[in-house]
Amino acid sequence: MATAEPSARRTQFFQELKALCVPLSQLVLRAQDTTPQDAADALRLVQSLTTAWTAQVSRDPSILDEKLASYVFFPISHLLRKQDQYPVRVIEAVIRLIGALAQHGWKTKVSADLSQQLLLFLSFTLGGASGQTKKRDLPEETVLETFRALGAVITAVGASAALAPSSPDGDQVIPALGHSVTVAFDAVAEGVPPLIQLEALYCIQAAFSVVKDNTILAQFLPGTVSCLNKLLSPPVAQKTQRRVLIAALGVLQTVLINVLGDLHIRGVLKQRELEQAQQKPRESSGDSKESKLRIELTPSWLTATASQVKIALSSILRLRNHEFEDVQQALDRLCIALLDECHRSLAECQPILVETAMALEDEQSQSPLQTSLRDLVAVYPELGENVKLALYGWVSSLPRVMQCNDDRVKQIAVRNILRGSKHAASLQLDSSTLEDSLADSLRDSLVVLVKGSKPSRIQENPGTDLALSSSAVSDAGMGVFTPVLLENEGQKATRGEIMTLISNISSTTQQVRLATSMMAYVRDVDGIDQIASYWLAFELIKASYARSSDLDELLDFSNLDETKGQEEAFQELFDFSTSILSSHSDMVVVDWRLEAIALEVTAFSATRMKSDFRPELIDVLYPVATFLGSPNPQLRSHAITTLNILAASCGYRDVSELIVDNADYMVNSVSLRLNTFDISPTSTKVLKMMIHLTGPRLVPFLDDVVAAVFAALDNYHGYPVLVESLFSVLSEVVTQGVKSDALLLEDGTPRAVDHRKRRPVHLGMKDILDFLERRRKKRKQREDEAELIQGHPKEPWGPEKSEAKSLLDKLENPDEDEDEPETAVEETQKTSTPTYTLLSRVLTLTQHYLTSPTPTLRKSLLDLVATVSPALAPDENTFLPLINAVWPVVITRLHDSEPFVVIAACKALAALCSAAGDFLASRFKTEWSSGLAKWFKKIRDDAARAKGASKGGKATVISHSSKGGILIPGRVGTGERPDGKLVYSPATISSTSSGLGRFSQASQVWDAAVDMLAAIVENVRVDDDMFDEILDLVGDVFPRNERLREALEVVNADAVWLALYERGLVSPGPVPVMEGVEFAQK
Repeated sequence: MATAEPSARRTQFFQELKALCVPLSQLVLRAQDTTPQDAADALRLVQSLTTAWTAQVSRDPSILDEKLASYVFFPISHLLRKQDQYPVRVIEAVIRLIGALAQHGWKTKVSADLSQQLLLFLSFTLGGASGQTKKRDLPEETVLETFRALGAVITAVGASAALAPSSPDGDQVIPALGHSVTVAFDAVAEGVPPLIQLEALYCIQAAFSVVKDNTILAQFLPGTVSCLNKLLSPPVAQKTQRRVLIAALGVLQTVLINVLGDLHIRGVLKQRELEQAQQKPRESSGDSKESKLRIELTPSWLTATASQVKIALSSILRLRNHEFEDVQQALDRLCIALLDECHRSLAECQPILVETAMALEDEQSQSPLQTSLRDLVAVYPELGENVKLALYGWVSSLPRVMQCNDDRVKQIAVRNILRGSKHAASLQLDSSTLEDSLADSLRDSLVVLVKGSKPSRIQENPGTDLALSSSAVSDAGMGVFTPVLLENEGQKATRGEIMTLISNISSTTQQVRLATSMMAYVRDVDGIDQIASYWLAFELIKASYARSSDLDELLDFSNLDETKGQEEAFQELFDFSTSILSSHSDMVVVDWRLEAIALEVTAFSATRMKSDFRPELIDVLYPVATFLGSPNPQLRSHAITTLNILAASCGYRDVSELIVDNADYMVNSVSLRLNTFDISPTSTKVLKMMIHLTGPRLVPFLDDVVAAVFAALDNYHGYPVLVESLFSVLSEVVTQGVKSDALLLEDGTPRAVDHRKRRPVHLGMKDILDFLERRRKKRKQREDEAELIQGHPKEPWGPEKSEAKSLLDKLENPDEDEDEPETAVEETQKTSTPTYTLLSRVLTLTQHYLTSPTPTLRKSLLDLVATVSPALAPDENTFLPLINAVWPVVITRLHDSEPFVVIAACKALAALCSAAGDFLASRFKTEWSSGLAKWFKKIRDDAARAKGASKGGKATVISHSSKGGILIPGRVGTGERPDGKLVYSPATISSTSSGLGRFSQASQVWDAAVDMLAAIVENVRVDDDMFDEILDLVGDVFPRNERLREALEVVNADAVWLALYERGLVSPGPVPVMEGVEFAQK
């Protein structure tokens, strides 16, 4: 039953094929000339046959054999005789069917004649007959199907008996097979679409995979290697898709192993060994018919072939620099396979294969089941010498490679040395010559890279506007240094590869030894060589500490000498770094990169020693702080990062605590320099940065420093730049001092000063009743007092006897009587803190330098006055005399020639108004009548002209009635009256202020002046005449300036409403209605 069931399925399938093959045979044999309808019917029948065959393959391929395939092939063979009469679609369908028949029908039992016919048909379809042109061009889809069918036919033919070594039919099939392979060569090399190239490569791979006769494959070897060499070598390889390259490498591996594998040609290898032993070459046999179709494999053939293969491989192996990893992995598999399978036959190719395998081997992506180069070295010890030679060549050529312009080539060269070093270490291939050459090569390569890199654009900025972190040092990025060498973005990857090489090179002992040799070289050279050696020594020491842990040192007592040498090398490095830092504070010119590396060494030492590094702060903290004033932004950034690391490593919460805790000798160092008149930009900038970092906590300790600054100002007042630098320190003192929690010791709580005027309180009925009740009580109290004084006194006047005696004592000792009220007054006075006293001294000093010829200094001093005034205001007994002292020079700055100084003066006066209040009333009244009012009008007119110019010369004018009366607006809104004058509303006010003119200097000065007027009206008492002038002056501004309008309304709301009414910005209320009274209409 089991045998009958497949037979029944086979019979059923045969009947299905018969129903299609018979009509197809009749169609093909019936007509001589093919009509379009015949072509359509033939296409339908062929597609039906293909569908039926493919469906049966999916259901049960076991019933398919060569007989069914031959039965199906009969009608299409007749169709192929008339292929010129049928469209390409029909031929494509036939070829697709032939491929299915060869793969699942004929399999390994295809005859020699049929093999020859199929190979020739498919080859001629693709490339035409030999010496003839193609009859018609085929579309890409047809070519693709043809190569697929050709691959299936080659697989079937190669597995058949026709190509067996002892088969007499081989001479008939070999030429056809060779022509098919040649067609595939052409498709691979012509640059056709990738899918066609892949199918052509699979055809070549099928030919070398299924054919077992090496004499036949040897005939195809030269053309195959040449074709693949063209595809896999630059520049073609750079334009070829990755999948094509990977497939081509796989085909090359199959070709070389199947032809030149040690197992396949072991007889030839044995003959070569005998000939080498006898020193006598074997004579070739005569030229027979067999030798024309099959190549005789001899030792001389092997030698010549290996030489040609080496030439091809030397070009193909350049793919190891390909940018994609999958291509590199395919090339690595090729090298490992050839070193293993063709170890003897391709012995002269071993150096280049070993070098490529070393460069491509990746431990992370490689599977432990795959054969690696280390496994091969263990099997073939002679490969170890090739490993050492390759590594030495890479190390020696590294400086030369670093001179090229391709960064990727540099990175590959460094990566190769790292991989080679790992191979040498794992294989225990020690060499003192290799170690010495590695040190020299690293130093020379780094020098070449530094000299060849484009210098970064360092902006020499004498300012200190760099943002500092006074918060916790755990903030992101505050403990990471920016690169000193190879800092350009294009060199980032190369620098990373060099750092990886330094970190993983050989053992810790070798790293320390290399670092020691570098330090010896550092002290003997200068310039770029010194910088490169210094940086390498530091990185090597740092890498050695990273690789050795404390636990290893405890468990391994043999490393005690190694640890001692490591500590000695690092101590030498730290001492040299300390000398570099000290030379900077002494104003010795040193390359900034050396100083930056020295800062990194200091920070690294602190991270290792932790709190034990605190004694070293005496020597390094001030030199590190001096870099905060460096004009080089990289050095400033390094100094900030170093301070953050020092604070974190030594157990401080932040840099402020670090500097405050060590402020005694830090401040003494700066003060000593100032006292000795060592007034360098570094000293003042360091002091400013220190104050900025520490905040108000350091200000009370700066008495001596501020005194030294005052002394320097007295001695160098004629140097504007120096004076400006010194005042920048005082400005920072003021900025941080005003942040103090308590400037006055008054019950432990600070008191805010507020001089703003308040609106009058509106009394309600209850308030009126309370007021009347108070008046009644006062009247009753006066009446009671009047009754008491009527008549004679009932009791004696004057004090009692004891009190009289007391008064007599006071008359006799008047001095004691005078002391008591003074004591009482002193008790009522506020007690100033050192910070308050310091700020008062700074404010007093500003009056002498507000006339400096340097505009920026004048501006900074005015800003200082604006900053310090609110902080000093609570103690009026101290602050008001200071206002009296600085007032003349501050008010004069309103007439300064520089607009930004005028703006700063307006802000300073506004701050004085807020701090002093009515104390300035008489001063402003005097100045107003002396020309201040005219100054305001001039500033207003200049701003109006600037805005008018920005609008094409059409300035807006708010007009009043020609008779001087009140202008009653016809309506509220935006528009134009019949007489052509504008009616304003809040919407039109906002629109008239737009335009570029408001960004002019005149407009900015006027805006500052308006703010000052708002501060005057808001905080200072002004008389009615001055108020009216101010209101008229700002009549066009205050409607859209809420602060100014509110300040004016607090003083006189009715006048403000009337001014708005005159300008048409408010409408009158409704006409009141009252019986017997008639009100005037609008």
